[in-house]
Amino acid sequence: MKSNEQEKAMTVINGGFVLPNLEGEIAEAMDSEMEGLPITFDRAKIPAGGGLAFEVPGEDPDSPDMLKELVGVIVDHHPVNAYWQEKFNGQNNPPDCSSMDGKNGEGSPGGKCASCPYNQFGSGDDGSGKACKNMHRVYLLRSGELIPILLTLPPTSIKAFADYLGKRVVSKGKRSYGVLTRVALKKAVSSTGIQYSQAQFSVAASLEPEAVKIMKEFSERIKPVTRKLAITEVDTVEEVKEAEEEVLPL
Repeated sequence: MKSNEQEKAMTVINGGFVLPNLEGEIAEAMDSEMEGLPITFDRAKIPAGGGLAFEVPGEDPDSPDMLKELVGVIVDHHPVNAYWQEKFNGQNNPPDCSSMDGKNGEGSPGGKCASCPYNQFGSGDDGSGKACKNMHRVYLLRSGELIPILLTLPPTSIKAFADYLGKRVVSKGKRSYGVLTRVALKKAVSSTGIQYSQAQFSVAASLEPEAVKIMKEFSERIKPVTRKLAITEVDTVEEVKEAEEEVLPL
């Protein structure tokens, strides 16, 4: 067993960001204590109506933290689609059809998302937008934590995320787990005058090669869990259909 001093020495600090210790006592405790139990993720919520602070669960479940920005390493992200035949009734029902890759749906109607009639603009209840909800899940690991938080992006924030990854990360020879990402909110207004909150992304810092290696390993270990996390109505946020743009899955 490693001593406390050895444990402390294994903790890597990179630009003020404390990386997870994948071989420490906490990791060992997680493997042992959580065996056979599902891992759940706290969710950072994008507010409705143009609010500029994320709502994130804190120590007091009745009093969530309100944060103007989120900073961490993106350890996984992927598109998800979900279709409910009935409107939201507050019961958090699973979707009738869902896709964990934004390409292939399971359920009713199921099949290829690209050709699904419910995934076409104009298929929404009022003839605008889509009946199927296109979202993108982002798992962000914050400093010193072992379980990432889940931020589900609505269609109005997906293009900003795609631009960030493509122009600020991947085209610079980096990966999403190789940089510290800062997520903030800005107030936007649709063509019909509806205010909504849009996520904005920027690079807070680049990680050193040793840290990138650790985060890559973390990303590979967490994906078997994140990619199986069922979609529920908790994933959805207030939609602003006038501002939706067609964005292909990342």
